[in-house]
Amino acid sequence: MFNETKKEMQWGEETLTLETGKVARQADGSVIATLGETSVMANVTFAKEQKPGQDFFPLTVHYNEKYYAAGKVPGGFFKREARPTEKETLTSRLIDRPIRPLFVPGFKNEVLVICTVLSHDLVNDPDIVAMIAASAALTISGAPFMGPIAGCRVGYEGGEYVLNPEIDDMHDLKNKPDQRLDLVVAGTKDAVMMVESEAYELTEAEMLGAVNFAHEQLKPVVDLIISLAEDAAKEPFDFQPADYSVLFDAVKSAGEQKMRDAYAITDKQERTNAVSKAKEDIRAALTEDQLADENLGSALKKLESSVLRGDVVKSGKRIDGRRTDEVRPIVAETGLLPRTHGSALFTRGETQGLVITTLGTGDDEQMIDALQGTYRSNFLLHYNFPPYSVGEVGRFGPPGRREIGHGKLAWRALQAVLPAATDFPYTIRVVSEITESNGSSSMASVCGGSLSMMDAGVPLKSAVAGVAMGLILEDSGEYAILTDILGDEDHLGDMDFKVAGTENGITSLQMDIKVAGITSEIMERALDQAKAGRMHILGEMNKALSGAGEFSSYAPRIETMQIPTDKIREVIGSGGKVIREIVETSGAKVDINDDGVIKIASADGAAIQRAYDMIHSIVAEPEEGKVYRGTVVKIVDFGAFVNFFGKRDGLVHVSQIENRRLNHPSDVLKEGQEVFVKLLGFDDRGKVRLAMKMVDQETGEETQKEEAAE
Repeated sequence: MFNETKKEMQWGEETLTLETGKVARQADGSVIATLGETSVMANVTFAKEQKPGQDFFPLTVHYNEKYYAAGKVPGGFFKREARPTEKETLTSRLIDRPIRPLFVPGFKNEVLVICTVLSHDLVNDPDIVAMIAASAALTISGAPFMGPIAGCRVGYEGGEYVLNPEIDDMHDLKNKPDQRLDLVVAGTKDAVMMVESEAYELTEAEMLGAVNFAHEQLKPVVDLIISLAEDAAKEPFDFQPADYSVLFDAVKSAGEQKMRDAYAITDKQERTNAVSKAKEDIRAALTEDQLADENLGSALKKLESSVLRGDVVKSGKRIDGRRTDEVRPIVAETGLLPRTHGSALFTRGETQGLVITTLGTGDDEQMIDALQGTYRSNFLLHYNFPPYSVGEVGRFGPPGRREIGHGKLAWRALQAVLPAATDFPYTIRVVSEITESNGSSSMASVCGGSLSMMDAGVPLKSAVAGVAMGLILEDSGEYAILTDILGDEDHLGDMDFKVAGTENGITSLQMDIKVAGITSEIMERALDQAKAGRMHILGEMNKALSGAGEFSSYAPRIETMQIPTDKIREVIGSGGKVIREIVETSGAKVDINDDGVIKIASADGAAIQRAYDMIHSIVAEPEEGKVYRGTVVKIVDFGAFVNFFGKRDGLVHVSQIENRRLNHPSDVLKEGQEVFVKLLGFDDRGKVRLAMKMVDQETGEETQKEEAAE
């Protein structure tokens, strides 16, 4: 009934298995990949015809995690997986980016890739397994896919690269000084196609070494997929790219010079309008048959590409007149908004980000329900890209995949320089509002985020800057590396290479390559050129930091205190009664974790002190020989009971009230009266013994005379 094919290999510490032929047999390609006990099923289907007038490649990748894979029931009211989590969105992009350039040029049939996590061993991250499964499913599907690719994760510990480190090793890297890298690389056997990383100030050489190490480690997986395809692949889909050379010649003849003149304009809006006008003029010069040709859009794009790319490689001059290694003019400002905790406006050429920092308490931490468990994050970065930032009318609503991806890239870049939670016990939320865009708004978010947090008084270890690099690689092998690319250079170039970091090293690297032919030499040169650009940007940012760093009067103040874990129950009280009373009485927020660390937050310092004193009185032990202010709560024949330390009472014997004989304690005391008492000690039964007679009841000072008498 089943025509099963199975291939396996030893990969690092685990066994990698690829299986097909038993499940989802109606899909064009279906593969279940298993690493350890983590299994992901990838199913590929593609349309056998192109939609009429389709002028783009409609590839869609969905990665989805099923809670049953880890033996969990989803949280929430409905108990069912709902909208994609951030991890699912980011992994979908992680798979999409390296496979998209490998479809045969001109193929515009709809392709759908669905990756489903079936089993999770809580050791091996499913994202790498999903990427391998998707590549294998595409390779056997018959689609015109020029793969396969494979991917792997690399860690860096003790100066050694680690293949596919465990999930726990990669979680919360900022609190693991020995773990300095979380790098994902995807590539074919011959070339790297995609890089995504979170790093902790690695040098350019260390980062390049990690990429090269990853590429070597993924090559055997490519061979395994090829071996599977040799036994299980379907017949290749009969697809021949359209030959529109005659149409292209007509387009080129009608408007090459006009397009060249348009791209000579440095202002983005004027250039965009001029390019649109050049296209209109080209269309006006074409015949009706040529206008009706569905390849007209491709011919126009090819003309744009040839104009932009050829001039840069030949002359070294870009469409806005810059040199290949030149960064656009930068203006950095801080403290723009009066009521926010921190704000910055970072402008680089025609790209601009308004970035705001808000400081919150432990209650504001984000709770993340993942397959491997629930955890909290005290650093949030949200990126927004409204249509007006590019002068367009378009969709405005919840963040899309691109916004989530760009926000996460900036988050990774800034994560490495955050202070430890014990030193700065705040939840930090950074929001980047992109107000203008013409290339690398994610890197503007990194620069603006660094400035904004410093403006809010966050003690970052170093300032962080980011720069986007591009590449134009000609068939002849000639190439040009571009610093601080424009939107058009990104769209028509061969590489998008984003590098962020401090003066000391790289904190994040993201690379997407559209052609197979990027050598280690090109990457090394791009990293060196990116470092020069980053240093220049950091220098410009430093000019804006002279007035930054004052803590906003509108931000909450947070004090921390450590209590013994066996006292946590006393502070919380039965049903939370005690802690509610502390919050209501003091006016401060109080957060207690399982380690006995208490965070007390309020914009009012007096409220923090009140809460601190109330908690201290519960958890602290009174000290023998110390004087306390107390209140008489009960008078009896043999003395008075005084509440002197939190809820603790003690007895002042009638003989210890004054230095004279009293008939009854009520001769000098009454209930509710405030008095100063000295803790003499504890009797054999643990009862508290207090005294008043050696303490000046006006000042609370012990009298020397009475101390001597004692």
